[in-house]
Formats: sequence, structure tokens, C-alpha cells
Amino acid sequence: MPNFSSPACAFANGGGTSAPHPDSPLNPVTLAAKSNKEALIKKLLIVGNPEEQHVGAHLLAAAEHLGLEARLFDVRAAHDTNIWVNRFFHRVLKKRPAHLGRFSEALVEACRKFQPELLLVTGIAAPHAAALQTIGAMGIHRANFLTDDPWNSANGAGFFWSALPAYDTVWSPRRANVEELRRHGCRRVEFLAFGYNPKLHFPEAPATAAERERFACEVAFVGGADADRLPVARALVRAGLKVRFYGGYWDRDAELQPHWRGFVLGRELRLAVGGAIVNICLGRKANRDGHAMRSLELPAMGACLVVEDTPEHQELFGVNGDCVEYYAGLEELVAKTRILCRDPARARKLGEKAHQQVCQVHCHTYADRLTLICQTI
Repeated sequence: MPNFSSPACAFANGGGTSAPHPDSPLNPVTLAAKSNKEALIKKLLIVGNPEEQHVGAHLLAAAEHLGLEARLFDVRAAHDTNIWVNRFFHRVLKKRPAHLGRFSEALVEACRKFQPELLLVTGIAAPHAAALQTIGAMGIHRANFLTDDPWNSANGAGFFWSALPAYDTVWSPRRANVEELRRHGCRRVEFLAFGYNPKLHFPEAPATAAERERFACEVAFVGGADADRLPVARALVRAGLKVRFYGGYWDRDAELQPHWRGFVLGRELRLAVGGAIVNICLGRKANRDGHAMRSLELPAMGACLVVEDTPEHQELFGVNGDCVEYYAGLEELVAKTRILCRDPARARKLGEKAHQQVCQVHCHTYADRLTLICQTI
């Protein structure tokens, strides 16, 4: 398993990589993931989901690695255990969490007792604006790592719009909404890419022949069956490639359901990624993603990638054909995927180079991301 911290933080000029955006975490001027831990805070409270695949859990693991005294306040407590209650609040009250008030009060009390220097909320989530104002009056820095785009109608929540300007800093992993967030009244908005968690995202080989056979395929896609992803999936299937889909809602499409293999987490995720010759990586159009969580997690697991051609992906992986293959349309996607499937040796080499780019040349762990957040308070 790789070390938790990347061995190098400076952006490499060699290897055909492109120059980073001035605001990019790839930029050595912007990147603050340094070995000097004296500049870090001591106590951190994270609001997030503790399940291992979520950013909240990744940040908690990063905090522990950095030696911070950290706690996670489970955001799921803002919702009811009754699915019908949650649906009512979701549909009738503009996606307001059922227990927003109670959750926000409990968070204020947790901050009063724990006295963190930083409250880090992940995504479009509780608390409400009044709680954030009270927490700020305690001298606690309030930050949000805005994992989703609030202008995506599937994500937006009425309570969240008033809460956004109450944060001291909003970190967004998409450049498409940085200026919009500033116009909305957020006092400080910074771009920050997603990362990977080396405790979970590393290459792993199958232990048995049965495991190898179970996950072996030409192409894998790990993620939900969003409407804008269906044409990509259908193009791969219709090309006659042996494709496996992992994630939600693929079973709702009659053409794609036979290729769906359920959900994979932890070790099964690593085996599913490693069992494919090629992994496809693209963001959500409705989320205006220039990259996604998988953009870092997949190469950390050693995947050979055919990725959507975006400026953010080019910053991560450099020129086409160096670490990954880019595609701009379905025809190019199918053609490049088919070529790599016919040349597994080159696919493996690309996977190795992408892994090196993400895990050795640059600093992309969540510990690196959290260090930057802490050092800019």
C-alpha cells in the first residue's frame, strides 16, 4: 500500500505535462501541502458522512494522519430515519433536512464543548445560517468543501442558499461555479480539486482465480447511471465491448441491465477497477464537473483511463497519450477504448504512469487537501 503522503509536492515540468492553472492545487505556489505541520491547526470538527466512500470519512482519515484532534459530526442525523418523512421534506419543503433545526443546535453545542479551530462542512448540508453565525462568534473558522454544485436542480436546497454566505471560506472542486459563488455573497471562494484516500485507493490483485474471473472485463465504469452518462454506456455496449457497470440505477435500463454488477466498495472496488483493461472516467454534466472524485481515485488504484477531455483533466494528466487517453465525443471514446482493449500491455503502462502522476509526482491525497485548507485559515 502506498504511503499516506505523496513523496513530492512540486509540479513537474517534464513528462509532457501541461502548466497548471494559477488557482490549481497543482500549482506549487498555491499548493500548501508541506511537511511543516507547525502551521496546522490543532482541533478540527468535520460535518459529513462517516461511510468509507464519502469525502467526510476521507477527511477524517487525513486529519488523523496529520496528527490533528478531529471529530466527525454525522450529517445523516439531520435527516429522519423514516424514508417517507424525508421524501416529504425533500419534495414539499425544497429538500430541507427533516431535523435541520435540531441538528444545527446540536452542532453549535458540539462546537462549544469541543472548541475546534476549524469547522469543515462537506457539501450541500446542514447546518443552517443562524448556527453558522453563532459558531463564527465563537472564533471558529467556518469552511465548506462544496462537493456538489448547488445550481444543479437535483442538488440545490432552499435552506442552503442563505447558509452559503455565512462561511468564511468555500472550497469548490469545480471552476464553473467559483464566480457564481462570489456573486452570491460568499466572502472567499477557492478552487480545490478532489483527492484520494491511500488507505482505500491503491492497486490490489485478486487473491484467487474465482475473484479474477468475477471481475475480468474489457471496460469498467464505476458510478451512477445519470441521464447524460447513458449515451456513453450504450455506445460502449453497442461497440461489442465486454463492459461492466457498477453503481446505482443501471438496472433500470433494459439495454444496460445485463451488464450491471451491483455496487462495489473497499476491496471489491479495487478488484473491479483492476479487473478491467480500461476504466472510463467522466463527471456529471448537470454538476458542471471538470473532474470527479474518480478522476483521482481510479489512477490511485492503477486504472488505465479513457477520460473526458476537460481543462481540469489536462492539468491532472498532461498531454493526450502520456498518462491517459482523452475523448471529446462518443466515436472517439469507442475508438480509443477498443484500441486499448486490443493492446493490454499499453493499457497497463498507461495505468502505471497515471498512478505515478497522481501518487508520486504530485500531492493529491486528502491529507494534502486538508493541509492546504488548514494553512490558509
